[in-house]
Amino acid sequence: MSDTAAELDRNPEDDLGLSPDFVRTVVDRIDAGDAPAVRKLTADLHPSDLAELIELLRPDERRTLVAILGPDFDLVALSELDEGLRDELLSHIGPGRVAEALADLDTDDAVYLLEDMGAEEQRELLNRMPEEERTQIERSLEYDEDSAGRLMQRDIVVVPPHWSVGQTIDHMRESVDLPETFFEIFVVDEAFHAIGTVPLSRIMRTKRPVKISDIMDMDQTLIPAAMDQEEVAYQFEKYNLVSAAVVDEEERLVGMVTVDDVVEVIQEEAGEDIRRLAGVGDEALTDTVIQTARSRFPWLFANLFTAAIAAIVISAFGVSIEKMVTLAILMPVVAALAGNAGTQTMTVTVRAMATRDLVEFNVRRVISREVLVAFLNGIIFAILMGIGVGFIFGDWQLSGVIAVSMVITLGFAGLSGILIPLALDRAGADPAISSSVFLIALTDAVSFLAFLGLATWLLL
Repeated sequence: MSDTAAELDRNPEDDLGLSPDFVRTVVDRIDAGDAPAVRKLTADLHPSDLAELIELLRPDERRTLVAILGPDFDLVALSELDEGLRDELLSHIGPGRVAEALADLDTDDAVYLLEDMGAEEQRELLNRMPEEERTQIERSLEYDEDSAGRLMQRDIVVVPPHWSVGQTIDHMRESVDLPETFFEIFVVDEAFHAIGTVPLSRIMRTKRPVKISDIMDMDQTLIPAAMDQEEVAYQFEKYNLVSAAVVDEEERLVGMVTVDDVVEVIQEEAGEDIRRLAGVGDEALTDTVIQTARSRFPWLFANLFTAAIAAIVISAFGVSIEKMVTLAILMPVVAALAGNAGTQTMTVTVRAMATRDLVEFNVRRVISREVLVAFLNGIIFAILMGIGVGFIFGDWQLSGVIAVSMVITLGFAGLSGILIPLALDRAGADPAISSSVFLIALTDAVSFLAFLGLATWLLL
């Protein structure tokens, strides 16, 4: 049997993901125009695996894959893609097929596909949908982006407290509008206020005549529809939630958020913070060269000004550097260690702020700890650098200068690494976005100023 035939006969999900050989085979079949082979290879792919495959392909290969699959293309995979790639593929799929898929998706996934479209395009697709599904999606689109109202799904199981367990089970068996996946039943009063929940496991363990009010949990975490999705994720992590009711301003039940949606939020927010710390915005690997360059340019431009600050400091000591070339050799070492020390503290601080581990109650204690850690490392590296410079250059006065500079700059870097994010947060700015720009400027300027200033004062 040939390698290609073997690939066609196996289930790619057996590898718990897409193996490089499988992806290479699909690409070869696409390039060869072998539509039957491509359809057979991708027939059993989970929507998430299909989305992963799409992300690995070149733009022309993506379009060919969608065209080959035609009606067999699982549009659920679009809800797993980044915005840019999702919108690119939607433009190659007819509005009729998209509307049909939207009606079958959970509300939150349908909203994700629609939210970045133009008003006319949204209206065209919504008008093609059944009235009930269209109304649910329209209501979700009224909430702010990144809010619980956008994240929630509106398909939920609700029962009154006077129902029995038997009535509830019969209702779930007979209803055709149940969500595909749910973990608990929500109990509401006459005004649709959320008054309690019952886990499915408890329903299945309880006798049929028992009333829901006798087994429901009244202590529940209610998520306001306007709550930011990052705060929703924090509530799930803090209280170990599997699902939670979403309520409007009148505390009427309007939907639910489930843990699978929260996992996506956590991953999205974590990735966003990492990208922002590095100054690369919201770019994705599937972005074009122009899109990527455009997103990175502003931060590189900002760094140009921070580098100019360091250059001005160095230029002030130009005569000292001319007289003692060794200073030019050693000053990048001081700046590099200070920058790394500051980045370490900044990263820990931003992460602690995001996870709510750093709050007003413990902020002074954390600042003191970070400053002491920075000074301790400064002393250790001062000893190492002082000894090294003394032996290499035979100038023990210079070794003393660089040792003192190391203590000053690492201590300052540690202090800056925690104070800059805190100050930006107090000012209402996202510390993950701006901290690194200010930190680099300050640590470079102070390290050059301390080292070159001390050398000029003591040695020249």
